[in-house]
Amino acid sequence: MTSASFASLVKDYLTERYDESPSWASMLGLTEYDGRSEDLSAEAFRRREARVLEWTKRFRATADAELSADERIDRDVVLSSLRGRELTQPRLDWKRQPNVYLNPSLGGVFTLFLHRLRPERDLADAARARLLTVTRHVADGRANLDWSLVPRVYADRAVSQAKAAARYSRELVPAEVKDPALRQKVAEAGATAAGAYEDFAEFLETNKGRASGDFAIGEDLYTALLREKELLPFGARELRERGREQYELLTNEANKIASQIDGGGEWTTVCERLNRVHAPTPDAMRVEYEEWTDRARAFLADTGLVTLPPGERCTVEPSPHFQRPIQAVASYNQPPAFSDSLHGHFFVPYPPDNTPPEEVQKRLEGNCSAGIPTTAVHEAYPGHHWHLVMAKQNRSEIRRTHFTSYFAEGWGLYAERVMREQGFFADPRHLLFQYEATLFRAARIVVDTSLHMGEMTFDEAVDFMVKKGNLTPPNAKAEVGRYCSWPTQASSYLTGMLEIVDIRTRWLAKRGSADRSALRAFHDAITSSGSIPTSLAERAIAN
Repeated sequence: MTSASFASLVKDYLTERYDESPSWASMLGLTEYDGRSEDLSAEAFRRREARVLEWTKRFRATADAELSADERIDRDVVLSSLRGRELTQPRLDWKRQPNVYLNPSLGGVFTLFLHRLRPERDLADAARARLLTVTRHVADGRANLDWSLVPRVYADRAVSQAKAAARYSRELVPAEVKDPALRQKVAEAGATAAGAYEDFAEFLETNKGRASGDFAIGEDLYTALLREKELLPFGARELRERGREQYELLTNEANKIASQIDGGGEWTTVCERLNRVHAPTPDAMRVEYEEWTDRARAFLADTGLVTLPPGERCTVEPSPHFQRPIQAVASYNQPPAFSDSLHGHFFVPYPPDNTPPEEVQKRLEGNCSAGIPTTAVHEAYPGHHWHLVMAKQNRSEIRRTHFTSYFAEGWGLYAERVMREQGFFADPRHLLFQYEATLFRAARIVVDTSLHMGEMTFDEAVDFMVKKGNLTPPNAKAEVGRYCSWPTQASSYLTGMLEIVDIRTRWLAKRGSADRSALRAFHDAITSSGSIPTSLAERAIAN
């Protein structure tokens, strides 16, 4: 196969992916897909499953000799992604996971107004079209879900999200539109969508007592995903042991730092004390996050640790309403890959609507003032925002569209580490919470692998994260629910970070320098490779 025919193969593959997932295409900035929605019928899922096997066969047929080095990496990125989809197909997530029928419509509408890549009339028309599709999506959910496969934790999370989605579509989406006539049309569609979401929540609530599925994917599948999708050289049990070893190592370091802080004690005791020093309200918390995001960016500008692309910016905003019931931590939404925008959105975790005041305070404890600098680094500078602004400049459409948490979240935690190494966390309290953040990721590895190997229950995992991960009970419960719903992702942070550190060691050794100039060259090069499996990222910067 010639290079030209490989380019044609990639084009056909991506076009089909965009057709399958119009909301994803919109997120990427492909505005021609804005008025379309996913087909979530059983027939469509079966068709897509068959296409995974067909595309795998076609990409495997490409010979190394006929491709450039970059094209071989692109091919291997696609094959790793397809293998991940193939491995998880037997689980039938479209019969098991109710959120499958909520996420496309919610994300599909939210991304339109987040980036505002088109005039308001076009955005309103696209939002209206997607809101009116909600009725069909939840009908597909009713038809497709198999309660013998649905785990109770999936149903509970989906009930909360569906209720939040109703308010989002009825009240908040219309408020995005200024023109009164257009707003009225969006409001009518939003009311229809809200009714469908509420009906779905009631359906889930009525039936969740029948939910008897197992969220655990099993050791064999977990290991296969690590080895064949993430291209890592170890399995689930080896990974869990790595998490335990890192936890012990980091505990020793954290205890040394804790002894320097007023009152001293073990790191968990000191962190528990510092947790109680936090902003009084979610809005005040957001301001703290914004201040530390600005400080982190200024540090990078002063030290030259990375290259800051002209025109990039990152705004710090409240988390979307529909995400609040299922996510208790900060998140980031990148600029669309196929747009000129370099504007990223750092979302800080607001509590769900109608959260009791005492629980609001508990959630604020999980965002204490001493921990905010680390999170700002992870999400913004030089974490996700800086990385993804660099990645979108890659010329390869595969590198701009394909994503693995094992690089992206590994980079976020690496960003914390390198800022620690370079002296950003000067206050011992801030330094302790950077170690706490890494300990938290080590605890995540232990819990995620144990949950999915069936060796830890949900309640045991919550207790573990409260005691070992410095989480408050509400945040721990939300976290563990996420691990159950998104197997292997929670392990990606520390695992990816350690892989990136190893790549850095080898890269700098070849160049015989580890000063800030050499570090900047490494950082710029590896982030520009995208968010691909770490072994492929190392290949991409080998020359």
